[in-house]
Amino acid sequence: MPRQARLDTPGALHHIMVRGINKSVIFDDDEDKTRFLERLGYCVGEGGCVVYAWALMDNHVHILFRSGNDGISSVMRRLLTWYAQYYNRRHKRSGHLFENRYKSVLCDEEHYLLALVRYIHLNHVRANIVYTMAELDRYPWSGHRGILGKGSYPWMANEEVLARFGGAGRKAIAGYRRFMEEGMSLGHDPTMTGGGLVRSLGGWSQVRAVQRKGQREASDERILGSGDFVQAVLREAEERQLRQTTHRLRGRTIVDIIDEECGKAGINRSEITGGVRRNVVSKTRALIAWRSREELGLGAAEIARHLGVATAAVTRAIERVNKPNMSR
Repeated sequence: MPRQARLDTPGALHHIMVRGINKSVIFDDDEDKTRFLERLGYCVGEGGCVVYAWALMDNHVHILFRSGNDGISSVMRRLLTWYAQYYNRRHKRSGHLFENRYKSVLCDEEHYLLALVRYIHLNHVRANIVYTMAELDRYPWSGHRGILGKGSYPWMANEEVLARFGGAGRKAIAGYRRFMEEGMSLGHDPTMTGGGLVRSLGGWSQVRAVQRKGQREASDERILGSGDFVQAVLREAEERQLRQTTHRLRGRTIVDIIDEECGKAGINRSEITGGVRRNVVSKTRALIAWRSREELGLGAAEIARHLGVATAAVTRAIERVNKPNMSR
């Protein structure tokens, strides 16, 4: 059976799992881990993402983040390509470092955010690398220390996590730490690493209960959430794909969008591709980038080539666009 396409929905919560090829080591020492984190911070910042949790193991990585308007694919490609090149160069090796396809699960933020934060940050406890909460509080290779305020990771959304414990002060931090401590004895939970009917409903007993009632529940291995959540995500993905397919079948290209927006703004195409920074040109360039992604499904790199700007500039431009309220 062919593998399913990723659900790369912008603004969604994603649990990313990256493994070394054939389960091989991807971090030889602390220097490797430090460089990976530096690059992670750069890439999620450039992509307009926020990270809630992360854990670096010797041969795999967990990251929980909400993607920006450009989705997860471009962010992960920049991160993993750069790190693989760095690692091969430093350790004088060649060939693939990671499994060809990292795993991504789109998650229901309302119901699973805190559970995933705890699951990811307790990876080192389950692996018998860290044994106590006091050790975990000091351990440098998970985001737990950052939420406690003991590590500086400006790309982490610590405030959003602590807000679920009543704020951002000592009381909230103490509540979060208690929550973590309560999970120390829970062990591995397969629910946290993938979607599907059994996981979404909480086990086979719940599945059988639903089946006895003659009910049907939607499920998808790429999604962690209830049947209603699964249906909503798939419906949105299908509508997005349909819009993009319709535009492609009509033969529309980014050149058509550039001409349309330049005509509306009363400017020349050369101003768009020539790096002109007048306000009206910048706004038009941002709308072209936004429409190219939404209507044609183009990635930031391809859009950047047509607009004559850097990929990062395209990502930032798309982030700025709030189309219904954007005025020229």
